[in-house]
Amino acid sequence: MTQSISVKCKLIVPSNLGGEIDRTLESFADACNRILEAAKRDNCWNTTKLHHKVYKPVREATGLKANHVCQAIRRVIGNAKAVKQIHRFRPTSISLDVRTFVYKEESQSVGVTLMCGRVEFKLSIGGYQIALLRGQAPTSATLNKTKHGGYFINFVVDIPTQPTGKTPKVIGVDLGRRDIATTSTGKSWSGKQIQSVRDRYSKIRANVQSKRTRSSRRLMRRLSGRERRFQEWLNHNISKQLVQDAKRLNAALAFEDLTNIRESLNQKPRSKVERRRTNNWAFYQLRLFVGNKANIADIPVVFVPPAYTSQTCSRCGGIHPLQSKSYRNGKIFKCGRCGFEHDSEALASLRASADINAALNIAALGKSVSLPESLGMSCQLQGQMSLFPISQICG
Repeated sequence: MTQSISVKCKLIVPSNLGGEIDRTLESFADACNRILEAAKRDNCWNTTKLHHKVYKPVREATGLKANHVCQAIRRVIGNAKAVKQIHRFRPTSISLDVRTFVYKEESQSVGVTLMCGRVEFKLSIGGYQIALLRGQAPTSATLNKTKHGGYFINFVVDIPTQPTGKTPKVIGVDLGRRDIATTSTGKSWSGKQIQSVRDRYSKIRANVQSKRTRSSRRLMRRLSGRERRFQEWLNHNISKQLVQDAKRLNAALAFEDLTNIRESLNQKPRSKVERRRTNNWAFYQLRLFVGNKANIADIPVVFVPPAYTSQTCSRCGGIHPLQSKSYRNGKIFKCGRCGFEHDSEALASLRASADINAALNIAALGKSVSLPESLGMSCQLQGQMSLFPISQICG
């Protein structure tokens, strides 16, 4: 099994070649915009049919190499499938394939085909990138120009992942907005900082949007980029610590399957602020980052149904006999059946006790997924104790 990842490397670009890269990027963006206009005009979104329509005129108009035009067609079609509405392409990146670039491991350089021909650039990279690229022969990449004028190339490489065996340990991870992640081992990452950042940017955007000027639109793009980068940085750090803990304990990671959670939450009566905060909840990005890092580290990741994980007592498996009520009250969980309540001194924070209780339940379900022969998760429904096999829990 393999996993495709992107390795970002900085290019060392001499001053006399920066203009050649910019010219190629501008021509590539121009080609994409011409292809997009033709696709909209003829309502043609098939790669082969569109290629026959636009290849010659676009190549003559832009002066691009043949393979660059082919990549421009693929980018337009790919973007059309990914988003509902495509805006104009900007000269910030160009897609490369095996015919338009080559990575040279011995000299840590890359040869890139520009409009002026093949040019070789040295790479400014560290040990992490060198280790990922060792023995690799990338067949696709993207050359990017940042808003500060730097040039980078993102290589797509396949990293082999070994099939993971069964592990007797599982770390349950409860995801939320107030606490981004809470583990069954007692760790918790507060969401207070990211929520404060998002609220602040939301207020700024509300003030800027009313002006409707060119400078306000530029400011909106900058604000969006800052907010996005902070969220990515935070999720990268949390995912790294989760995988490191699982590696140290030789344990699997278990998460709730929160697919369509936004839709279900937004169907309930909610204020505008709460709806915005729910829609900004980047739980999927965190799950994606964990999956990428876990595959490289050979850590199993399993997903379990979220039903009753926060309402069930992790000690006795009991839930409140009344369907409309729960033993959980905000961040505090106290079982009314066995009296179980997380020790605030042992956990250092009572506010996270309910989340840790949920994480323990997720870990129990995760162990049933990774070790099907183990007992399921016991819970109390309508006043009766029953033991649910994994086939019912995950069915």
